[in-house]
Amino acid sequence: MRALMARFLVTGGGGFIGSNLVAALVARGDQVRVLDDFSTGRRQNLDGLSGVDLVVGDLRDLDTVRRAMAGVDFVLHQGALPSVQRSVEDPVTSNQVNIGGTLNVLVAARDAGVARVVYAASSSAYGDTPTLPKREDMPPTPLSPYALQKLAGEQYMRVFHSLFGLETVALRYFNVFGPRQDPKSDYAAVIPRFIMKIQRGEAPTIFGDGEQTRDFCFIENVVQANLAACTAPAAAGHVMNIGGGKRISLNQLVETICQITGKTCEAVYTAPRPGDVRHSLADVGRARELIGYEPRFDVTEGLRRTVEYFASHQSP
Repeated sequence: MRALMARFLVTGGGGFIGSNLVAALVARGDQVRVLDDFSTGRRQNLDGLSGVDLVVGDLRDLDTVRRAMAGVDFVLHQGALPSVQRSVEDPVTSNQVNIGGTLNVLVAARDAGVARVVYAASSSAYGDTPTLPKREDMPPTPLSPYALQKLAGEQYMRVFHSLFGLETVALRYFNVFGPRQDPKSDYAAVIPRFIMKIQRGEAPTIFGDGEQTRDFCFIENVVQANLAACTAPAAAGHVMNIGGGKRISLNQLVETICQITGKTCEAVYTAPRPGDVRHSLADVGRARELIGYEPRFDVTEGLRRTVEYFASHQSP
């Protein structure tokens, strides 16, 4: 399916995951276009990536999405308003971007004759069901507007595949972390926030008792999964988990970061946040079968690489 030099559109290409995908595509010689309004992504994430065609615009504007879609072979749809917390505070705007924007991407991709759309879905769709590991055939029980919106995006992918013949793949990400993740945002993910605090000798804040567990997945594993999902023949129409396949508590996470940085620190504990799940762990068997996915980097190695990145890219 993949041409010698394929043409990719990365929505949200200025964001954490999107910019890492752009970097990987540029490195292997593909043509890359980015659509981003930089409401949460950062232009500096694309610094040094030569030959990227940038379309600055909003997913909610169908004409803009159509313009970005012209001549594209594959779409990596990463664009979204991320964060459970943000969706709780402003469900209307996140709904417009995460559901309305995704529908625009699908309509434009269908009409442009795109070969395949790979969608950034979310493990938050599973909610707080006690069964571990999480499998794709489990009933979804989203706890937040963000989780519900991401699940709706999956369903739109399925419908456009079955109804219109547009090849789609939905990848349910589990707590992705790594270089280019913004530790300064009000909605920053836990790992960059912890690293920033610990590097500065400050106490990281944990919501809850710290015994909640997550399947943290290093960004290079996610890049690998996206690129494989574009061309794997058996993947079209499917939803699959992308995680590390192991879990770690937030208390253990703080301890590991302290060991890597050589810092001594104690966490500060506060009330749990609404919409957060207690435990999460991915069964990656379907991704292994359909796209040959094997996470190459475990949490510890991913944390080492992430700490090194922030040490060289963030001001103290």
